[in-house]
Order: sequence, then C-alpha cells, then structure tokens
Amino acid sequence: MEVGSLPVELWRLILAYLPLPDLGRCCLVCRAWRELILSLDSTRWRQLCLGCPECRHPNWPRRPHLPPVSWREALRQHALASRTWTQNGSDLHSSACLHLFRRRKDRRVWHAGTVAGGGYETLRGALAAAGPYDKVVLHAGVYEEQVEVSLKVPVEIVGLGKLGDVSLLVSFDQQCPTVRLCNLVFMPAWFSPVVYKTSSGHVQLDNCNFEGCQLHIRGPGTCQARFCSFAQGSSAHFLGVAISLMDSCEFSGGDSASVTVEGAPVSERNWAFKHLLALAKTFNMMTSNGSTEISNQGGKDSVGAGSHVNTPVEGVNTMEDWNKQEVDWEANWAKQKGGDGLLSSQDGTMIEEDRMETSSESSEVDDEQDDEKSTCLKLSYDQHGLAHLSKADTPDSSAFPALLSLSAELQRDAEARDLAASVQGCLLRRCLLRDGKGGVHLCNHGQARLEANVFRGLSYAVRCIQNAKMVMLSNEVCGCKASGVFLRLSAQGLIAENNIHSNGEAGLDIRKGANPIILCNRIHSGLRSGIVVLGNGRGSIRSNQIYGNKEAGVYILFNGNPVVSGNHIFQGLAAGIAVNENGRGLITENVIRQNQWGGADIRRGGDPVLRDNFICYGYSDGVVVGERGRGLIEGNHIYGNRGCGVWVMSSSLPQLIGNHITHNRMYGLAVFCRKDTESAVNREGYRSLQERERGVGVGERDRGGPENFNEERELMAWESDIDSEDERFSSRRPITVALVENNCISHNRAVGVYVKSSEPLNVVANMVNSNRGDGVSVIQSAQLTRLVGNCVLCNGWTGVTVDKECRVELRGNGVYSNNCHGVCFRGDGLIVENDVVGNNAVGIRVMDNADVKVLRNRVQALQGYGISVKKRVRGVVQENLIYQSLSASTKTPIRTNKQNLECVVLNNSLLTPRSQALWALDNPPPRPHNSNPSSVTPSTLPANLTITMTNRITASVESGCHNNGSIFCSIL
Repeated sequence: MEVGSLPVELWRLILAYLPLPDLGRCCLVCRAWRELILSLDSTRWRQLCLGCPECRHPNWPRRPHLPPVSWREALRQHALASRTWTQNGSDLHSSACLHLFRRRKDRRVWHAGTVAGGGYETLRGALAAAGPYDKVVLHAGVYEEQVEVSLKVPVEIVGLGKLGDVSLLVSFDQQCPTVRLCNLVFMPAWFSPVVYKTSSGHVQLDNCNFEGCQLHIRGPGTCQARFCSFAQGSSAHFLGVAISLMDSCEFSGGDSASVTVEGAPVSERNWAFKHLLALAKTFNMMTSNGSTEISNQGGKDSVGAGSHVNTPVEGVNTMEDWNKQEVDWEANWAKQKGGDGLLSSQDGTMIEEDRMETSSESSEVDDEQDDEKSTCLKLSYDQHGLAHLSKADTPDSSAFPALLSLSAELQRDAEARDLAASVQGCLLRRCLLRDGKGGVHLCNHGQARLEANVFRGLSYAVRCIQNAKMVMLSNEVCGCKASGVFLRLSAQGLIAENNIHSNGEAGLDIRKGANPIILCNRIHSGLRSGIVVLGNGRGSIRSNQIYGNKEAGVYILFNGNPVVSGNHIFQGLAAGIAVNENGRGLITENVIRQNQWGGADIRRGGDPVLRDNFICYGYSDGVVVGERGRGLIEGNHIYGNRGCGVWVMSSSLPQLIGNHITHNRMYGLAVFCRKDTESAVNREGYRSLQERERGVGVGERDRGGPENFNEERELMAWESDIDSEDERFSSRRPITVALVENNCISHNRAVGVYVKSSEPLNVVANMVNSNRGDGVSVIQSAQLTRLVGNCVLCNGWTGVTVDKECRVELRGNGVYSNNCHGVCFRGDGLIVENDVVGNNAVGIRVMDNADVKVLRNRVQALQGYGISVKKRVRGVVQENLIYQSLSASTKTPIRTNKQNLECVVLNNSLLTPRSQALWALDNPPPRPHNSNPSSVTPSTLPANLTITMTNRITASVESGCHNNGSIFCSIL
C-alpha cells in the first residue's frame, strides 16, 4: 500500500496502535514508510518509552519535566544497554548461531511468590531450580532470606508490576559471570547492610530502589546501574574496579558519601570490560554533542534559580561607557554629600596644597606673562628614551583575550586531552546526588569519570584525595554547605565545562599537593571564594568564568602555587584574585574586571607572578599590595578602576615592571605607610585602611572572623616545600627594595605616583604623563626614594613634588610640559642630571628648609624662573644649564634669597637661542635615555648654542658645607 493513498495524519493515527516489533518491520518497507514511522516520535515512540517497565523518563532524575531530544533514540539506547549482561562470550559454544538458537529454546521463566497455578514460594527455591540465563519473575510481596544467597549461575531476576510492589530483604553474593536485576526494591537484611556484592562477575541493575543499604563491587567485578534510586542513606562502594557504569541514578539522604571509589583499577579484566568500555565511549560522544544543551539548562534547576548572577553579565565594555557611568556616579555622590563630588573633595586635597603654596610666587609668574609669550621658543624633547610609552592606546573590551573553548584547550594541552579521552574506574553519568552529606568520594588511587551529573544540597559534592584521579565534565554543583569540589593529598584530574555555583564555601578547594587541570567552567554566586588553592596545592586554572562570588574569585594562600591563565574573573563582591599567607602562583592573561575590591590583592608574604592581565573597571583599586606583600607585577593593563591603579603598602616588596596604569579614578600608583590611617577613603564602596591591611573579606566582616580553611574543623599542618621555594627565587631577580620600573602611568584622575612611605622605594624608567594632579608626589619618605630615568610629562599640576622631611633622589629624569612647576622640592636629597623643560611655572623650585644638591640639570621654564631657591634652603646649586625661553627677557634665570648664606650657587650657565632650528636638547639627547639612565655621563654644553656668561663669584665648596654653614654664596 502506498503512503500517499491516505493522508499522513490518518496514517499516524493507524500506526499509533502498532507494537514495537511491528513498527520495526514497517521501517524496513521503504524510505517513505521509514520517515513516516520516525515522525511518530512525540506520540507512539513516547508512549512506548514511558510504558517500558525497565526504565523511567529518559531525563530522570535530573530534569524529568524536559523531553529528550528524541524519544525513539532514548528507547533504542535503553534496549542496547539492557542487553549488556547477556553478551558473555565465555559461554559461547563453537557454533555461535546454534548457541543462540539453543539459548532461546532452553531459556525458561520461573515464578516465585503467590502464583495461581503453581510456582515457588521462596526466592531461594526459584533460584535453585533456575538454569543459566533463565528468568525469575517475582510477584508482588516481600521476600526475606535469613542467610546470604549465593548466585552461582547467570540469571535474571525481575519484579512483576510497578516499582515498589516487590521488596527484597536479601543479601546476594554473586559468584557467576553475569546477573541482571530489574524492577526491585532492596532493603538490608537483619545481618548485613550489604544487599549485593560481587568480586569477579558483572551485575546489571535496571530500575531498582535501594533503601538504607549498600552495593559493593570489587575489581575485576563490574556493575552497570541504570535508573536506580539510592535513598535513606544507601550508597555504592567500588574497590579497585576497572570499569563500572552508573547511568541516570539518584542518590539522596545519605550520612556519608553516596558513591565511594577506592583503590587503583586492577589489571585483571572480566568478560564485560570491553562491552562497558564501548558503551562508555558512546556516552562520551553523546556528552560532547550535548554539552551545550546541558550547560544552558543547568541553571534552571539549580539552587537559587532565577537569580541574575547565574548568567554572566558583561556590563561595561568600553572606556566611553565607563566614563559615562563615572560622570553619573560623581553626580550622585555630589548630591549625597552636598559637595563638588569625589574628585574635588579627595584629589583636591593634594592639588590644593600646591596651588596654595604657589600663590606666593604669583607675581614672578605674572611678570613673564606678557606679549613676548608668543615668541617663546620651546626646546624639543620628543626623542627621549621612553617616547614609545607615551603612544599607548586606551584598551577596551576588544583587546581582552577571548575565552578558549574546551576543544581549543585540549588541542593545546596533551595531558588534558589524554585525561578527557580516558575511561577507567567508575563512570557516573546523568545522575542526581542531593540532600546528603557527600556526593562522590575518591581515595587511595581510585579513578572516576563524572559526566553531566547534578550535585545539589550536599555537604560536599566531590572529594578527591590520596593520589586519586578524576575526570569531571559538564556537571552542575550547587547548594553545597562546604566546598563543592575538594581535592587534596596529590589528587589529580580534569575538571571542565562544569557549572559550579551557590556553594557555602569555595567552589573548588585545592590543597596538599593536589594538581588538577581546571578548564572552561562557570564558577559563580558562591557564598565564599570561587577557587581556593592552599597548603602546597597546585593546578592549572584556565579559560574559566569566575564571577559573582562574595569573596575572592581565586584565593591563593599557604604556599599554594597554581597557574591561573586566560580566565575572566568579574563582578565579585571582594577581590578578583587574592594571594595571601605566603601564597604564590603564575597569574597570566586573565581579564579581571568589575570587582568590588582590588582586582588583585597581595599581602602577608604573598609572592605571585602577575603578568599580562587586564585589570579594569573595578569599584576599588586595580592591584593592592598589602603588608609584607611581594611579587612580580609585569606587563598588565590596569585601567578604569574607581580607586587607585596600584595601591602599595610601604612594608611590601613588589616589582612593578612594564605595566600600563591608566585612566584610574584616583592615583595611578599610591604607596602608603603601614600605620597611615588618614589616607584611607572612608566612603561607600571602599574599605577602611585597617581592613585593607588585614585583608578582611565580605564574609569575614559579616561573620566576625577569618575564613576557616581547615576541613571539618580539623587542625591542618601545612607541609614545607623547600625545593619549590628555591625554584621560585632562582627564576626571579631578588630585591630588597620595592621597584617600580618601565611602567606607563597616565591619564589618572589624581596624582600619577603618590608616595607616603616609611620604606625605601626605587622608581625607575617610568612614563608618568597626562595625570590630572602632580606627576609624582612624595609626601612622606622616611627612607630614600629614588626617582631615576623617568619621564614626567604633561601632568595637570607640578611634575615632581617632594614634601618636607622627605629623602628623595632625582637623577636622569625628563620633566616636561607640566601645567605648573617642573620640580617643587621641600625635602632632603639630590636633583642631579635631569632635564626640566617646558613647564608652565618655575623649572626647579626649592623652598622651606630643604637640604638639597641641584647639580648638572638642564632647565627651561616657559614662565617664571629656571631655578628658584626660597626661604632657608641649605645646599648647592651647581653646574646647571638654564635655557632661556624668551630671547629678549631680562629676568634672572636663577632666583635666590640673598639673606640665605647656607645655599651655594655656582658655575651655572645661561643659554640663549639664535634660532628655533638650533634650539634642541642634544649631547646628550633628551632624558631619560634608556632603562638605566643612572649610567649616563654628566651633560656637557651643546656645541651649537651661544653661551652668554654672566659674572660669577666662585668659591671652593667643601663637601657638606651646607650642614655647617657656607663660606661664600655664589649668585648669578
């Protein structure tokens, strides 16, 4: 009969009455009939799948309300899996065909229970009569045996009726190659909680319930459990298994781990190994094809579903968007405080001091502001050694390194690729583990593979310890009271494409030598940190999304030493990455953005390598280096943060090298004293300085105590790791003074480099330009601060400011075109071989009770004096080169206080240009020269300039004469 002879709808109505065998025969008629049969997926195939007594809904127990992709395919997979137990090759005779015919003919069905017309009264009697591969049907009732029942021949035991009609209070000991149990409820016998055990054969469990009992499988024995429920504290124990499969099972209500895998897989294999391995690989293919669907549906059934933090919010992507938010934020702040906004109230504190102090010299500046200003000849300084840093572009979201997919990561990492392809030990797939103490416990070299499971409402989801190894793919871990996934004692494995969220402690806890590979996960909405690495824990953490956690996204402490690379860490309620208590780690190429506190927080012995990261759009500081913090901070882009770009405590020893610190709301780099309580910004969204020093987190502040990293309140002693400690220091330049080198610090809304420190500091070869406040401001420096080879360019106020009682050395710097003075110096120290050119007020201004030597500098001031020495300054102003800006000017290039006899001014030179073509800094070229400007030889007079020499009064000056009073004063 042709399909086209009747409407398709009528054919579907007719075919809906056919049983499964007839549907199969119809598929073989022709292609048109096959397509017609396949179109019955949501009707007849659904009825057949749900009506099968040996299985449940294909998405049970995780998402029984969601239909499968194909009901027919689900039924086919069930049919294939349910026949594994009969594929015992060891029982085949010489003729496979004859054997199969004989088995069908000889296989018998035995009945037990209350049966009309005969049958056995007890289960033991029916089993005694059954032959190999016979079927024992148990009718409704409760079957109890007082002693252990041994299964010595392959047999199939099936409960008749609905699940729950047949209950067994029996303890089985399998001693035969294969057994199948279906549609049964197991409860513990009076003498043992173990209801089933095998040490060599294969057992297949379909649609069974376990209530308050245990399943024990010992290698080389194997197990395949499908659509089984383990309730009331039931659990499964696997000891040394080579392979076992748990598919679509539910575990609930246990007071210990639901699944325990212990011992390395034994080398001996039973007959079912190859069949289960082939089935497991089929699972892997299905998981890889459906991983996107799983991840998309994962949040729907999670704890806290519907919360906006379960989906990553990209937020601000460009500097324009961020600046618009900044303007709105400033306006709201001004309304709340009744002032001019944060910028004027906070940043103005430092800037207004300089403005007020320069008011006394307004007359000397005003005298130069006449019509001759248009003829002012400026020295060219464009060819200085750090010119390349001034051309840095403003980054935006397009510059972020993209998150790699799992397939891309596996192509790059051979070890991860081998782990992803490996199938050994216990395979848990599409299971639900809920409302108990523990999910999966691996120990003592055990191995397991966890795919597409849901762990919900447990104390912990997965614990992997004692050299165990696991592969964890596409799972959801949520609502755990402690950490979601816990690894320690040299555990290893691959954790990839999981959705880990809303857990009471860390999403992942790695400690005591554990070394997992963590790829492409979503770790979010935790009540504490996202990932914690401590106690010599290691690991490779790559291409993850870590967001919305109440504490640090990644927390490294107690000698933890992971590799954190290529992750997006954002929208956390504390720091993005925190390195504390001697933690280490290699932190590279991450995007750390929009976190409430520091993007990276290093303190109390933390010593990481922080390299090539984007740390941006934070609601506080970009990088915080707190008390006793160390580390190499190199090549990072730190921008758009509402606090400082980098906040450093003076008791720390960081190395800041080659970073771009730009467009931050406050200081570019701020170095504060340990006990400085006035520098904290006490306002909404910022911590107090005491909290910064202690590293108090949100959770700690709420609970009133530090985070507890001791599992189950046990006291843990962290092992020392001397070898790794030596390796760490051998690969890095040792320092005893904090180092700031080769950074670009620009376009920040306050001072570029702000120093209020009690420890020495080296600031070398940095580009400090276009900041709204001073370029460099040293407010307090009890020990020597060295500013060497920097370019301080086009800042909104003074280029370099040094306050009273500060010890500062300025050597080999270029201070160009700042909006006020070039250098304003009130402290003690040296100003040697600098180029101070093109600034809008005084070139070098020395005042108050400064004790300073001003030697061999090249100075040009567009307005005001080249060098101004005011009040009771002690020191020497010697061999400086003053470039006159106005050819017709009659102003004295060096201004001094004639009544001050403690300052010696001698051998300075005034240069007047003849033409603009010859008016340039050369021999040597404009400073800074290179990355080590302190090695540059003293400047000599340019050959192409006419030198106008004034009368000099010279005198020999003994070393340190300014301390004991000068003999003569030399004045131009």
